[in-house]
Amino acid sequence: MRRRDFIKGFVGSAGAWPFAAWAQQREQMRGIGVLMAAAVQTDQQAGLAMFKEILHQLGWIDGRNVRVEVRWAGGDPVAARKDAEELVALPADVIMANGQLGLEALLRATRSVPIVFNNAVDPVGSGFIDSLARPGGNATGFVLFEYSLAGKWVELLKQIAPTVTRVAVLRDAILPAGTGQFAVIQSVAPSIGVDVSAINLRDAAQIEQDVTRFANTPNGGLILTASPLAVVHQNLVVALAARHKLPAVYYRRYFVTSGGLISYGPDVDEQFRGAARYVDRILKGEKPADLPVQAPTKYELVINLKTAKALGLSVPQALLSRADDLIE
Repeated sequence: MRRRDFIKGFVGSAGAWPFAAWAQQREQMRGIGVLMAAAVQTDQQAGLAMFKEILHQLGWIDGRNVRVEVRWAGGDPVAARKDAEELVALPADVIMANGQLGLEALLRATRSVPIVFNNAVDPVGSGFIDSLARPGGNATGFVLFEYSLAGKWVELLKQIAPTVTRVAVLRDAILPAGTGQFAVIQSVAPSIGVDVSAINLRDAAQIEQDVTRFANTPNGGLILTASPLAVVHQNLVVALAARHKLPAVYYRRYFVTSGGLISYGPDVDEQFRGAARYVDRILKGEKPADLPVQAPTKYELVINLKTAKALGLSVPQALLSRADDLIE
């Protein structure tokens, strides 16, 4: 072989090697989409960080063997649908949907890309999956809570504010979960001497008007049930409860860290940990249809003592001893 041909062949093969290695690396790179139903400023940023950390521990390194693409819908159904379509088009090997809004948007966008959801309420009743044990289709994950939890909120409200005899339940009546949570609260309330009524979550002006009207009669309290709109109107509801001095119970701790009185709900970080583990199993070949939907095993009670003082409430020792966290 002539020296010139040899050098030409060597340079050609040397140039081809990095390209081949790059192509192989691209083939090995997996795609994970994340659709967060809420806005970026919520405490769900910590949950997302937990999700990524567990993936890292399981060997999925962002930028090395996996690419994680995150979208924040801000509680807007239109934005959620747009984000879902973008994530499906990446393409993604699996998508994690945080919240009911994200799950619904993704299932409209695809029935083939695997979906792992967390913080969803009643995915069976909403028609997202066939059953908890055998979800079928392309989605599985972790429910936020079971409906029986809603009964605990009424009991907690009465314990921390014994003079409450009227409760307004803020719910999204359009969602099956909104109706389900209200039904449980309504069934428990008479046994503890409380009358309940519903305030349907729509726009901010309507919420403010309805809560103000409710507060005109004494001995009232609020329960905020789980829904995407509850997150959207988080600050408004907490502010209205403070303005009208209404004791209020929430389903997530971040309402209490934002100034709300008391919350009882699942450990949100555990939901993200579980979602990361399911994503790992799917990337390794398992099917969503074969992974059962799981309910929380740990719930936390959080009380804001500063808010209790502002409302003139003395928190019973029984609640103080049960609390997982006290905000002062």
